[in-house]
Amino acid sequence: MIRRFQLKRFTAHLCKVAKVHRSGYYTWLEKSEIHAIREENDYQDYLLLKCVYDAFKGKIGYLGLYMALVELLEIPMNHKKILRLMRKFNLFAKIRRKNPYKNIAKATQEHRTVPNLLNRQFTQDEPGKVFVTDITYLQMKTGQTAYLSCVKDVASREIVAYELSVSLSMGIVYRTLRKLSEALAGNVHPEAMIHSDQGFHYTHPEYQSLVKAMQLTQSMSRRGNCLDNAPIESFFGHFKDDVDFKEASSLLELKTMVDEYMEHYNCRRKQWDLKKMTPAQYRSHLIAA
Repeated sequence: MIRRFQLKRFTAHLCKVAKVHRSGYYTWLEKSEIHAIREENDYQDYLLLKCVYDAFKGKIGYLGLYMALVELLEIPMNHKKILRLMRKFNLFAKIRRKNPYKNIAKATQEHRTVPNLLNRQFTQDEPGKVFVTDITYLQMKTGQTAYLSCVKDVASREIVAYELSVSLSMGIVYRTLRKLSEALAGNVHPEAMIHSDQGFHYTHPEYQSLVKAMQLTQSMSRRGNCLDNAPIESFFGHFKDDVDFKEASSLLELKTMVDEYMEHYNCRRKQWDLKKMTPAQYRSHLIAA
């Protein structure tokens, strides 16, 4: 009331009526001004976060915002402050939903599973030593389903080989292996391993023969346990968060989206757990270490 109606001359009288000490009133007044300044600063910082958040279509968390702001600001905003502001102004990262679809085909008598040699040892520091692979489905705007097969290096988190197809025939994994072989260019780690689930493709005797010919040891998840292949599952989750594949009107358009995202993911998308480097930068870092 004192501030609203400019009654500063009556401060003592009004404090007496309200049964509060004048010192208490002035303390409250000082704190309220500080609070107002803090609120205004928070709002200005929120506007900056909102610009970056909208640029990523809401598909970014507080650590991603932190790394994006490092490129924009001379003095980066603290990641704990970013998290606080996101909660305060209801900026929630659009998270992926659990995949409701999993194509499981029964293997024939000649298909053979192998032990889980990787055993969730996802902390690796040698690029080219451990690869994980899997296939995910992508349904386009037309209703047609495409399939994306990928191989990920566990140490650097790079996607070193991938293949997009409208068919789930064995050809998709054969072409993926061929691209992996081209990426390795004969530089195969003596303990190189490729890990997958127990899907039809990976238990196929011809696939296993090709893996052996590439001097790779094969490892498989336990049946029905997706956590045993968490690194590639995580990548597919981020891919589906970030890529508007449902808007693709043709396989060619979808392929362009996939190619652009792979380039972005490997070479431009920094990751907090990779010392804020991109997978390509982190591979170079590991090799130099």
